[in-house]
Amino acid sequence: MTPEINDQDDGVALSVRNLTVDLPPGMERRHAVTNVSFDLPRGQILCVIGESGSGKSVTANAMMGLLPPVMRVSSGRILFQGEDLLKLDEPALRNLRGRVVSMIFQDPLSALNPLMTVGDQVIEVMAVHDEGTPESRRARALDLLTEVGLPDPELMMGQYPFRLSGGQRQRVMIAMALALEPTILIADEPTTALDVTTQAQILNLIRDIQRRKGMSVLFITHDFGVVAEIADRVIVMEKGQVVEGASADQVFKAPQHHYTKRLIAAVPGLKEAGHVPVAVENYPAVLTVQNLNKTYRSGGGWFSKERVVPAVRDANFVLRRGRTLGVVGESGSGKTSLGRLLIKLLASDSGQMIYGDQDIAPMTERDFRPLRPKIQMIFQDPFASLNPRSTIGHILTVGPIAQGMGRQVAREKAYDLLELVGLDRGAYGRFPHEFSGGQRQRVGIARALMFDPDLLIADEAVSALDVSIQAQILELLAQIQRDTQVAMFFITHDLRVASQICDEIAVMQNGRIVEFGPPTQIFHAPQNDYTKQLVAAIPGENRSAQTA
Repeated sequence: MTPEINDQDDGVALSVRNLTVDLPPGMERRHAVTNVSFDLPRGQILCVIGESGSGKSVTANAMMGLLPPVMRVSSGRILFQGEDLLKLDEPALRNLRGRVVSMIFQDPLSALNPLMTVGDQVIEVMAVHDEGTPESRRARALDLLTEVGLPDPELMMGQYPFRLSGGQRQRVMIAMALALEPTILIADEPTTALDVTTQAQILNLIRDIQRRKGMSVLFITHDFGVVAEIADRVIVMEKGQVVEGASADQVFKAPQHHYTKRLIAAVPGLKEAGHVPVAVENYPAVLTVQNLNKTYRSGGGWFSKERVVPAVRDANFVLRRGRTLGVVGESGSGKTSLGRLLIKLLASDSGQMIYGDQDIAPMTERDFRPLRPKIQMIFQDPFASLNPRSTIGHILTVGPIAQGMGRQVAREKAYDLLELVGLDRGAYGRFPHEFSGGQRQRVGIARALMFDPDLLIADEAVSALDVSIQAQILELLAQIQRDTQVAMFFITHDLRVASQICDEIAVMQNGRIVEFGPPTQIFHAPQNDYTKQLVAAIPGENRSAQTA
């Protein structure tokens, strides 16, 4: 089912007609997008949803004239007020960007200039278009930073991007996009890497600004939870083609295409309130953490005051064989610091970590090295955590061989684990760039299992993955745990994911565990006010409940 297409204005802000973008020769597909057609309604939010490689971002970049040189528009039109944007030259496109069509990029840290202050970057948008005077531009920049909800806008004007949190940087990107009050706003995965409360704030901000200014918004995402929260209309893309398009309510209540149904089904939900957890006493302890503390200190020289940040404060919990303990909280809550303490990538200030009959917290690296294989980590970014110059076989076997495992034994074990994580034996001789993101994460899991660990620490292990690939990896981790009885420490900012895979959940705020319990308690009967805020911010739960 494809979206309705109108050749007349009739409430349409922008129309895409039969857009086809060619990929360079030698690629698996000939086209990045094929005959894509849809209308962006005036004054509404149109969500474009699909997995990586579906053509969402390519379509948006074609609208902005920002396609990479290796891609070429071979046919189609992009119509704004009767004019084909694809026929505009570069000066005309430069005049259009920001003034008529603005874009919020997925990663604000890479999109912002690290050498310019926040204020200068917002002012630059107006200066490039010769809008206003230096004084009026600065006043307008202050107003924009206030409008997007940044604290102390006057202070923020002089800050550099690296000093801001992820949510604050995204707000700066929104301020820049709104500087010239464009007619159309394109938001490309603007909340993917944000924690649940910051994500909710950004979604509310975009929706509020869109309604107040009557803008048309093209919102790109791979998360149907976000779609449920913000969309008026939806188009679904698969392998470069539009496979479905309708109102948001219609897509949720009566999806037509099997791919749409699969994406909706893959969105993790919360465990039912009636689910009874298994008694933890049935599972032996692998690692017992008592009163663990870590504080970061910086500065303290002649000309600067020492900065003290308590990262982990008095953490107490037990990791049990065959069970998963999830840790949730906003960015900066101490989740990752706690995980790094457990694997001793950070040294604790005080407290105990009892593994077997030993306290590993005060151990030196030399003393801990023989135990390190038993505590392994699955990293967040499957792209950055694998050496691009090494084959998968080398990545899997180099560590065990260094620890004394025979080469043939390591090779056979690698073959077995590749099959366990759903890859064929032929993957052994291939390189990381030959795999998708989900396949790379499977390799990362196999690498962690090469040592037969007692404890797996998964640090945001599925946050970078599409929702359907995410569901596959979660099921894989659950199956591995059933087969090996490994204990898991699962760090995530996505409470829906935590509900699916965790037996117990610890909620962290400002370095402290403020609530601890089974998922049914955390999500259906939270005791702490902070936990209640996190649960209330889960995207899409209201519409999911209405359409269930």
